[in-house]
Amino acid sequence: MDTQEVIKNQVISSPVVLYMKGSPKFPQCGFSNLATQILDACNAQYLAVDVLADQNIREGIKSYANWPTIPQLYVNGEFVGGSDIMRAMYESGELQTLLDTAK
Repeated sequence: MDTQEVIKNQVISSPVVLYMKGSPKFPQCGFSNLATQILDACNAQYLAVDVLADQNIREGIKSYANWPTIPQLYVNGEFVGGSDIMRAMYESGELQTLLDTAK
């Protein structure tokens, strides 16, 4: 299975997926840390994928969504954005509403 297929399977297998550097307990960058804090504040259940553990995933996720940075959040198979977008959506309440639809 090629990297894009692996990513697609991850994105569609869980309602909420966060591609990040490190893990939720030990984020390896400030942006990934912010993303996990936001999801935790929303009481979201999510699959965290550590891009540092697999170079193919790290590079592949950037082309998958045509988004150059990590973290990347997916809800219901759709790309939402990175930590800045997550923060803005969280502050407006839009992220909580979106996460409530995750199934």
